[in-house]
Parts: sequence; structure tokens; C-alpha cells
Amino acid sequence: MKTSLLAISAAVVAITPAQANTPGNEWSPPAPSDARGPCPGLNTLANHGFLPRDGRDIDAATLSRALATSLNADPRLAGAFFASAITTNPASNATTFSLSDLTRHNILEHDGSLSRQDAHFARADLLDPSIFAETLSHFPDPVIDLAQAARARQARIDASSRTNPEFALSDVLRNNSFLETAIYLIAFGDREAATIPKETFVYFFENERFPPGWERAEKAITLDELTQMAGRVAKATTTGPASPVDAESLVAGHSDNSWQDRDDL
Repeated sequence: MKTSLLAISAAVVAITPAQANTPGNEWSPPAPSDARGPCPGLNTLANHGFLPRDGRDIDAATLSRALATSLNADPRLAGAFFASAITTNPASNATTFSLSDLTRHNILEHDGSLSRQDAHFARADLLDPSIFAETLSHFPDPVIDLAQAARARQARIDASSRTNPEFALSDVLRNNSFLETAIYLIAFGDREAATIPKETFVYFFENERFPPGWERAEKAITLDELTQMAGRVAKATTTGPASPVDAESLVAGHSDNSWQDRDDL
């Protein structure tokens, strides 16, 4: 049956904010057989049961509902995420993806991560304490501001480019790295000030769990807001390419959007 963003939107409208904290979404660590990937956000949603706890066979409607109930992300943003994520499934005509698919190198996962080793050196789906410590060295204050977030992101890319003989970062993946920083600032920080408590940042990354006291945002997170914040991160970056973050880059870089017209979705 064909799944459209309009149909997903209709399903999301029926979801109330209270559902984000209902029983059944308690955190539990993944079992050894569960699939997890390089994205701490999606891993967190699986650990809390918003996504399938085994991390497998995630379709468009499941991802949209998970993002809406947990983070109050709107359907267009969820559709953009799905359009990118589905490209990591190596199966032809795939209609689902698993979190482990996201680890396939240089599709979405990329060199210069804030918390993972480059794929050249080690598994890119696990938090690496030395890499994460390098990121945290750029956050000397209790609150991480936009300039520090931008600096940490660029520093990790610079370090990766110096040490990884296979370093590569396309324009699309560079934009994704801006978006990744934007996501944690919006989802867990002050969306206007572009700040986040360091304690919140550390807890989220280290535990892949919603931080204590955190609540789902009342105002929906949109694709436009995310890309605008990514643009602020890009502008605050003092080195590296300074081209703007395109509002459709999350989709256009990885998909021709043909998935939206397929009858088998």
C-alpha cells in the first residue's frame, strides 16, 4: 500500500503530547542481538521503545510516529529523514531500514563524527571515549553555546582529515554534519539561543537515553527550523567551506524522492 507524507501527517495529527511519556517508553539498554547504528538520536528512540526495540524493519509510518511522539517532529521532517535513511538499506526496492544499515560508510555515516571513530579505524556505530573526550575538550563551560558547538564540529573534521588516510567528506555529508549539530541544539537545548547544557549533551550521547527532566517540545520541530539552525552552525564555523545549507539537502543529497511515488510503500 502506498504511503504518502499526507497520510503520515494525518496519523500524526491524532497523536497527543501526553503520549510521549506513556508507559511502554521506559528506557532499557539494547540486547546483544538488537541493531543499533551511528545515530545516537535514533538509537535513543529504540532504547525507549518509540522505534522497534530491536532496531529493525523501520518503515516510513513507524519513523514518523516515533519522531512525532518523542520529539514533536513534523511529518515533512520525518519524511526527509526516511528518504535519507532508506538509501542505506542495500536491498533493492527496500521499504524499510534497520539502524545497523545506517553504519554503511559515506551514505549518511561519515568521517569526523563527534562521538565515533572513523570507519577506517574502528566500528562507527559505537561511542568511542577518546573521540568523545576530544569533542568535550571544546566545551569548557556548563552551557554549550553556538560558537563552541560549531568549533567542536569543525575540530573533529580537521582532526579526522589529518589522521585518516582515507578521509572523505562530500558536500552532502558536510551539510549532514551541520544538521547533526543542529538536531541536538534544537531537540535538547534552547532553540532560540542555540545553547544546550553540557550535562544534558553528555548524558544523551553517553547513555543514548532521554536526559533526566527533559520534556518533549510543545512547538513542533520542522525541517525548515532544522536547516535554519544548521545554517547558523555553518555561519558560526570559522574554517572550512562556507556554502549555505540547502533546506532540502537532507533529502536531495541521498534520494530522488521516487520512494514517495512507489506503490509498494
